[in-house]
This record gives sequence, structure tokens and C-alpha cells, in this order.
Amino acid sequence: MKRSQDYQLTARPVVSFSDEYPAGYTDPYHSHERAQLSYAVSGVLRVTTDDGSYVLPPNRAIWIPAGVGHTTSCRESVKFHAVYIDPAFDALPEKCRVFEVSDLVRALIGEVISFHQPYPEEGREERIVRMLLDEIPRMPRVDINVPMPEDNRILRVCRLILDNPAEHSDIDHWAAVAGMGRRTFTRAFKNQTGMGLATWRMQVRLMHALSLLHAGLPITSVAYNSGYESPSAFTSVFHRSFGFTPSHYLARQASGA
Repeated sequence: MKRSQDYQLTARPVVSFSDEYPAGYTDPYHSHERAQLSYAVSGVLRVTTDDGSYVLPPNRAIWIPAGVGHTTSCRESVKFHAVYIDPAFDALPEKCRVFEVSDLVRALIGEVISFHQPYPEEGREERIVRMLLDEIPRMPRVDINVPMPEDNRILRVCRLILDNPAEHSDIDHWAAVAGMGRRTFTRAFKNQTGMGLATWRMQVRLMHALSLLHAGLPITSVAYNSGYESPSAFTSVFHRSFGFTPSHYLARQASGA
């Protein structure tokens, strides 16, 4: 199967393909000459850019503008679809965004995947491509991400928390990791991320919990593996953040709601 870099040389402005990552896979830091729209068909992807870290449960998509460096990783095996789009097209998002994938967009991507490359520049294929491009800016945005800092000292802390969301070290520990005093670290962290350490870590834990829920772990296991003291504490935070309980969330996902 061709990898994404093979598609950069295509003569057509839009191409799409399906691929799979094995459990534990990490795609090293890279960027593309084209804009990228990717979504997980099964499993959960984590995409990290210089500006943020994003989690993609099934049927959520991420838009990555051309030239934006990123890494992609997964804890369990993932099947995904990816679309690469010439950045010359107008009215496309200029920043990374996570979207809900509508039934129409899912079907359009499926059609583009089936095209023989290079597809005819006029006719059915071109009309489908145009419809897909029209729908991308209209997809509803979903904010499941955490901002990443530019300061390398704060970035070191953020990467360690992303790698182990259940870690319970206090702010003094993380200030020491950053090589800062407590007050300096607290102020710098908020300046760099727009939120305090506790709020940022809560967002990371929720992102991690979503991955574990989609991997099929029981809610009790998800709670403890995500750093919560009890399933009830996890359910409370989850409900406050998303508007429904973890079990209701999974039911909605299963029904396609």
C-alpha cells in the first residue's frame, strides 16, 4: 500500500486512501505539502502538533493545514481514512480543527478512496471532490484537545503528562522538572497554555479516558487508569465536561448520535 508521501506527487488536487496502524505505533514528527483530513474508522488516534494535542475517537476527523508538523500515535490498532488536499483551494480551515464526520462526508471520502488515480478532471469524480471540499468547512467542530506550550521547559512537563495521564505528582514536582520555582512555573504554565496545570491535566485525562472507553475497557478501569480516585469522580468530571455520563456517551457513539 502507498504511504502518504507517495501521494504528494499526484497530478490531482485531492486524493484519499485507507491505512491501518498496529497497537503502540507512533508516526514520527513530519509535515505534508498538502492539507490533511484524517479520521479513525476504528480505534483512537492521538495527533500532536506544535500547538496542541488532539484525540480522535471513531468518526471524529482532524484537519491539519499544509506544512503543519505533527506526530500520530495509537494505543490500540487503528484503521483510518486520510484525504490530502491541495492548499490552493479557497475557504478551507487555516488552523488544526477536530470535526464530527457527517454521513455525507464519510460517504464522499469513501468515494474518493475508490477513485483510480489520476481520476478524470471533469465528470463524476470532479463533482464528488468539489462536494467534499464544500462540506469540510461546514462540519461541526469538536473541542477535544489541549494546547501545547512553546517554552521547552513547560513542553517537557506537558509531554511527560501526556505519556502518563494517571501520574499524581504535585505542582512542586513539575516545577522542579521544569527547573523553575513554584510561583514562576505556575505563572509560566498559564501564560503558555492559557490554563492552569490542574485544568490542563484534567483535559489530558479526559482525552485518555475517551481512548480507553473506545478500546472497550470497563468504566471502573478507565477511571483508575486515567488518574481518577474513583469511578464516581470520573463520571462526575466526564458529565460536567461533555454533558452526559461515560455510559451514555458510549451508547451515543454506538447509535451514531
